[in-house]
Amino acid sequence: MKEEMYTHVVHTFEPVYNSESRVLILGSFPSVKSRQQQFYYGHPQNRFWKVLARCLKTAIPETLPEKKKMLLENHIAVWDVIASCDIVGSSDNSIKNVVVNDFSSVLQKTQIDRIYANGSKAYELYRKYAESQTDMPIIKLPSTSPANAAWSLDRLVAEWGREIIKNTVN
Repeated sequence: MKEEMYTHVVHTFEPVYNSESRVLILGSFPSVKSRQQQFYYGHPQNRFWKVLARCLKTAIPETLPEKKKMLLENHIAVWDVIASCDIVGSSDNSIKNVVVNDFSSVLQKTQIDRIYANGSKAYELYRKYAESQTDMPIIKLPSTSPANAAWSLDRLVAEWGREIIKNTVN
């Protein structure tokens, strides 16, 4: 990739969590669409909200308040591994010059005992930059990104459901 195509971007919106959060789902870094919306998984083709809604047997949330409510009612926290980086558009493969988020405050204020990566890049970045600071392992789930065309919606729901649901049910 040409150097001039890179943009230095800072993550500008907060993690979603509350004191009852038990599971943390981490992405790598927000897509261009998510950055525009100032919220997670904002690209209409990303299957994150559809997958979670099906796993939780609830309606797909449409608005930001509905999305936050679904997460918090099910003890799910959402954030990204990266606080800032150089990136080309939304391409995870282009990420460089990573500054990782500090997870200590979120982990101290919650009951999180399980961390999941939404895809390989989030998994690799967390293992490389954050696992030593949190002392918590991460479990890799298949990415809900439209770029992960090898995984159908049904297959994603089955895989995510096996992991997420057993750790969020009241």
